[in-house]
Amino acid sequence: MPGTVGRVPTPATPGPDAPTGPSAAAGVLAHDWAATALGSPDNWDVAVRAVIELILASPMPMALAYGDDLVLLYNAAYAELLGTKHPSALGRPAAEVFAEIWALPSVGAVIERSYRQGVPFLEKESTLPLVRGHSATVEQAVFTRGHSPVRDSAGQIIGVLTVAAETTHVTEQLQSLSQVAAALAGTLTLDDVARVALRYAINTFDPDQASFAVDEGGGGWRMVRRVRGELLDEADERLPPLWRRAEADWSAPVVQAAGSGVPSFTRDGQPLRDTAVDRHDQKIRAMAALPLGTSVVRGGLAVGYQAPHTWSPAERALLAASAELIGQAAERARRFETQHGTAQLLQRSMLPEHLPDLPRLRIAARYDPGVDGNAAGGDFYDAFLLPDGSLGVVLGDVAGHDVQAAARMGQVRAALRALALADPAPDAVLTGLDRLVTSLGAEAGTHELFVTVAFGVIDAERRELTLASAGHPAPLIRRGGSSGRAHAEYVDVPAGPPLGLGGRPGTTTVAFRPGDTLLLFSDGVVERRRQSLSAGLSTLSDAVAKASSGDPRALCAVATAAVAGGTEDDVAVLAVEHALKPSRSASMEVPAEPTAPSRVRHWMTGQLTEWQVPESVIGAAVLCTSELTTNALLHAGTAARVEIDLSPERLLVSVADSGTRGTVTRARTDTLSSRGRGLGLIEELSDAWGTDPSVRGSTVWFEILTPPPAHP
Repeated sequence: MPGTVGRVPTPATPGPDAPTGPSAAAGVLAHDWAATALGSPDNWDVAVRAVIELILASPMPMALAYGDDLVLLYNAAYAELLGTKHPSALGRPAAEVFAEIWALPSVGAVIERSYRQGVPFLEKESTLPLVRGHSATVEQAVFTRGHSPVRDSAGQIIGVLTVAAETTHVTEQLQSLSQVAAALAGTLTLDDVARVALRYAINTFDPDQASFAVDEGGGGWRMVRRVRGELLDEADERLPPLWRRAEADWSAPVVQAAGSGVPSFTRDGQPLRDTAVDRHDQKIRAMAALPLGTSVVRGGLAVGYQAPHTWSPAERALLAASAELIGQAAERARRFETQHGTAQLLQRSMLPEHLPDLPRLRIAARYDPGVDGNAAGGDFYDAFLLPDGSLGVVLGDVAGHDVQAAARMGQVRAALRALALADPAPDAVLTGLDRLVTSLGAEAGTHELFVTVAFGVIDAERRELTLASAGHPAPLIRRGGSSGRAHAEYVDVPAGPPLGLGGRPGTTTVAFRPGDTLLLFSDGVVERRRQSLSAGLSTLSDAVAKASSGDPRALCAVATAAVAGGTEDDVAVLAVEHALKPSRSASMEVPAEPTAPSRVRHWMTGQLTEWQVPESVIGAAVLCTSELTTNALLHAGTAARVEIDLSPERLLVSVADSGTRGTVTRARTDTLSSRGRGLGLIEELSDAWGTDPSVRGSTVWFEILTPPPAHP
């Protein structure tokens, strides 16, 4: 019907005389109105002619339903809404044109009541089927419709004037506001908030670019921008945003709004003339910049267009509401980052920052906090040389997820190392540690101090491992095997009680030959809700046995990802490989400058060529390292360190940064493929890869197996 502009496709197609554009009025008037109840235009009543002229001149969708049959006359804007029903709808009764929906209460009855009773009608929101243009696709559109009786010069009602304004876009914007509120509720860091805010701004307001800025807390600002049409895949959506830093007096509109708390709207001009960094900024002519409206985080949201743009009251209100929601999320994120960063710094400062670098024993460790990233935990690991040249290794768990648990963990770790340096026998060390934990429990006035520890001594010369456990999961050994086929087995160590209960743990000594790798782990690696512990242990051993190599860093990554499902517990692993042959290693400090990746490529090519690494491995390794270096410089914004380690079995490369563009290392580092498009290449070219958080940043590494030398 004319007031609903709802429709479904019909076979009709637009003719050459369809009233569109400047010829709209001529096209309508050229219709054979004499054959309809409206009659020839020459005989139209003066008042009716005035209404028709108003309809044809209006940019708004308007239609006249005339006479008892309610025959249709409409303008070009209304024709656009009719789609395939135009032009055949001209001069036909509305009940025929909209036969499929005429019986709906809000359609035919409304028009007929307005015509019969002279009652105007306004419906602010109604959803009706709509066909865009001449497409066959039907979609649900939202309209605001007004119907008014039309009288002739004698005062008689001769028809109904309908004005229809499609409000689908406004409705979608309001719905998107609800959706962004839900998305923001799941954000943890300012990086997360920035991603959600920019995605929402681009999708909702359809600008040419959107930007988000927050204060640095020390007088400066950082801003991140997204340009319409950027090729962003799922990996980029999880990529740390590329923040641009600036001084406190930066004059960018979004920063000015954030600092002053006053929104600004530029209809047409050069709002980014003084701060443009590229052609995208230079082309912006219209811009809205709004403060986030929070006292904890000074920040702002801006959207810009390359053409003049009139900021309607509704659009301004929606932008203000959006900025307020984003501001609330930014406030929560700032609190989280502060609490999380403090807890994680405490946690990591109590763990060894550097593990021993030995020619035949390669060591790696990994620690991931539980789901609650705000809290410090009690898991710990350590590896240290003993006076007789053997290696002490330990992994333990102090129950709790608070600062007190982390502090006790530090006490236990320090005491264990002191006891081991005096007498490295594992049973003696754990017995002495048991007394310490008992004392700590008495001092704290609690009998609930729960500590488990596995401690071992590796004698590389004797090829032996001696272990003792105080209530901790049995360590796992990956046996390299003389046939080249690896298998994994748990060490049959006596299961002593947790520390603090007065137990006397027993020891066991097993072979630890070249090619073997020891894996110590916390229960967070294998325990999952609604899954038996035995199932988790079995899954872990299978994953370790199937690993591409016994490299400790690779096994740490394999172990932490072996058992599916999330865990609220901390995860700690320590791996020690008894290498078949000593490896060769080299490192390079990479400055944070544009030429750094090319310098890394040149250095690495020369080093690997000197070591006579096969060319196929060199090519893949150099390409992957270049990507890693670029990623570190872009997304950490600091200098990096590249380390390469070559053994007869594999080449291991790691790139460590010394900080992130945010203020915190995420509780769970995403998989490597989520760090950017280039890193998908590393997944393709390497045999193993991973990411390791550290005290001051993160390390991304990959491993490529080297082919055995050809025998003549």
